Amino acid sequence: MPTTPPLVLRSATEADLPTILALIREIADYEKLSHEVVADAATLRSALFGKEPSARVVLAEWEGEVAGYAVWFHNFSTFLGRRGLYLEDLFVRPAFRRRGIGRALLQHLARKAVRTGCGRMEWAVLDWNRPAWDFYRSLGAKPLEEWRIFRLAGDDLERFGQTA
Repeated sequence: MPTTPPLVLRSATEADLPTILALIREIADYEKLSHEVVADAATLRSALFGKEPSARVVLAEWEGEVAGYAVWFHNFSTFLGRRGLYLEDLFVRPAFRRRGIGRALLQHLARKAVRTGCGRMEWAVLDWNRPAWDFYRSLGAKPLEEWRIFRLAGDDLERFGQTA
């Protein structure tokens, strides 16, 4: 009799919205950024499952229980002349860590990137998150030390967008 593997990766569906929102809140709490979460079921429904989805979600289930997720979307490299895969979130719930789930999610996305002709796969990591840095380096990922992320958001974005 065939056995069911403990880990299953699957694309999220609209029915998963409550779970996705819970995972977003959990990663925000872990990253000490809970105060920045304003997403709700309606905004996520439109962004993830609307007419033109902005991002995709892969859920990791361990023995039928949601253990983590990855949120990703395509970006574009003018230098390569090809699209890339940008990993927005990778999160494994604490009770499920050290089982290869994060690695499996990243490999799943790397295979997708290769299969769809992406020139690269990228993501950002908070400077204090050394366990994540070590994990990504162990996979062969290289930090781009010479690059810094800049952001316009909230009132600053509104204000700048209104200037003539």
